Parts: sequence; C-alpha cells; structure tokens
Amino acid sequence: MKRFAALLLVSSLLLSGCLWNAERRLEEDALDEFTDATFYDLPDDVPAGEPGEVVRSMPVLSAPLGADAWRVIYHTTDLGGADVLASAIVAVPASTPPTGGTPIVSWGHPTTGAARDCAPSLLFDPFFLMTGLQEFLSAGYAMVATDYPGMAVAGDSSYLVGVTEGNSMLDAARAARTLSAGLSSDVILWGHSQGGQAALFAGQQAAAGYAPDLTVIAVATAAPAADLSELMTDDIAYMEGVTIASYAFPSYEAAYADRYSKDDLTAVLTPAGAAAVDDLAALCLTTQGDELHSLAKPLIGQFVTSNPATTEPWKTLLAENSAGGSPIGVPVFVGQGLADTTVDPSSTKSYVEHLCSTGEDVTFREFTGVSHLLAGALSMPDVLQWLSAVRSDAPPAGTC
Repeated sequence: MKRFAALLLVSSLLLSGCLWNAERRLEEDALDEFTDATFYDLPDDVPAGEPGEVVRSMPVLSAPLGADAWRVIYHTTDLGGADVLASAIVAVPASTPPTGGTPIVSWGHPTTGAARDCAPSLLFDPFFLMTGLQEFLSAGYAMVATDYPGMAVAGDSSYLVGVTEGNSMLDAARAARTLSAGLSSDVILWGHSQGGQAALFAGQQAAAGYAPDLTVIAVATAAPAADLSELMTDDIAYMEGVTIASYAFPSYEAAYADRYSKDDLTAVLTPAGAAAVDDLAALCLTTQGDELHSLAKPLIGQFVTSNPATTEPWKTLLAENSAGGSPIGVPVFVGQGLADTTVDPSSTKSYVEHLCSTGEDVTFREFTGVSHLLAGALSMPDVLQWLSAVRSDAPPAGTC
C-alpha cells in the first residue's frame, strides 16, 4: 500500500508538471520513514498533561512545497475524561501569517483500521489521506490531521467513540498552535465518513465548552457516519458491516469496560464471528485489504446472530455514538454522494433534517454518481466556497 500511495502521488504530480517536486517528496518520504521509526514509541511513565499539550514533535522533511510540517504527539482526553495520548500531522503555509493569524482546519480521516499500525501518519506519504490539503494551504489555511487515540501511539482504540475522536480533533488544533506561533484560534472541523462522525462530535464538544481557547467557526463533513444505528443496519449484511463491526469491538470493549463486560458485547457474535473478530480488528483497511477481504468474505451474513443496532447493549452504545444528541451552534456543511453504498444517502438526508429541526444552520449538497470513497475530494470546491462565505460579512443561506 505504501508503494501504491507513492505511485499515486507521483502520477498526480507528473500530470501537473511537478516532476521535481515528486522526486523530492519521494526521497524525503523515505528519509522521514527512516528517521521517524522510534518517534511514536513512548515510555510507559509519560506524565499526565493538559489537553493539547505537546509531548514531542519533529519536522516532516517531505512537507508540501510552500509549507512547513511536523509530526506531533499530544495529550487529549477520552470518553471518561481520562488523559490519553494521540498523534497528528501538522501542515502550515510557510508564508507570513495574516493579521490575526492563520486559521486551522482540523481533519478527521475516514476509516483506515482500528489497530495502532493503521494510522494515516504511518503511511509512506503521511499527507496522502489529508483530503483537501493543497487546496486549504493555497487558500491560506493550516491543516492538522489527528490519527485518533490508539493509532500510531500505543493505547486503546477509539474507533467510532464519538467523544474521544472529537476531543482528539480539537486538541490536535491546540497542539498545532504550540508548534506554530502564527496560527489563530479560529478552527474549522472537517471530516469524511468516520471522520465526519468525529468532526460532528468535535463540534458538539466545542459547543459544550471543551477547548474554550479555540473558536470553532464551522463544521464540514462528507458522507458522515452520523447515525451509527442506521449505518450498522444498512451494512451488517455486507463486507463493510463486517469490517466496521469488527473494528468497533475492541474499541467499545475498552471505552465501556465500566458498564459492560467483553462477554456482554460479544454475545451478539456467531461462533465463527467470535473466532475471527480479533484477527479482523488487527488488520488495516489501507494496507492489508486482501487479508481483510479473505477473512471477512466468508462471514458475510454469518458474523452476528442479530442486528447490533436492535440488540442490547449495542443498541444503546450505537445511539450514544450517533451525532445529533447535542447542539453544534455554528454553520454545518454536509456533502453526500448519491452513489454511496457505505453511508446510505437517505440516512445522511435524515440527519440533515434532524439538524434543521433543531435550528442548526446547515448547507447540504448531494452529488449525483459520487461514491463513498470520492465524497470528500468532490465536496472540496463547495466546502471552500462555503467557508469563504462563512468567514465573510455575507454568510451563506443554509438549505433548511
């Protein structure tokens, strides 16, 4: 997968006439991979810190042209309020920041896996999955991309645990401000799929008073995993559902250990599902797709004994980790491809209708023929136009 990512990067740069930059990025990516081998390995006795406090950082040599970049490990908080560590990639325009500082886009990535090695920052090109990076940098934004707790840095998985993921997005922006003095406190939350759920929860957390030193001015999502109950119902009989559910088991076991035992959570599995779930959860979607497919395919339709969305305790947990339970209070953008077979377009439309019914300012865009994979990239032109209006004196009219 690392070679594949590198080839895609080279191809795109060749098409834009940037051969020299492609060669530079490949050489420096390789050097980064060599020099960062121990960056994520921390001692067991790291002292607790304030949310957003930086533990360690290092420059990324393969930063995009015209940008400075760092890897960073920082403190954040989990669902129960405990101190945990997370990692991120930060990219900042190298130009002089504007008056008031450079606004920050905090990015929530789509599903790459749930295990430590599945972190996007560990890819050969750590910027590869930062959707819209070049566009945001060109438009004068910095961008920070959390891996979420439990990825890259050792710790419990936080897959689809909305509060933990959301906190890590907000605290990544705080950490970025420590690394670059020219960044403002203005933050835009942007996420795709799993990252859409994370961005929506980050917006809810900010509205509830988390990270009061930041000013969240907008939340943008593409094909967000907003309603986990609906997502599980739609997907559990398919490859996507087996994968999503298998990733959720270790995450929810850790997050809800004070409320439910492992047996409580795994009771919904068939014997075959129970035998395979740990092996499935250890595989990365981005780099071990063939192995994941070979394990998951025989389990399609035979992974669970009943729909987790209607079976306790999963019914309660999926509802708790679905967005919309508390206000966001800033403009929200939602993009959805109508050819999406992972996040059902009707589910996203229902979520938007819910936001509208609660008085949120929502801009909703549907894209004909667009799949789940492409929803983020193809939302970008609309997101940039919408953001420009949000930050101007003539805010956009929502679609509610």
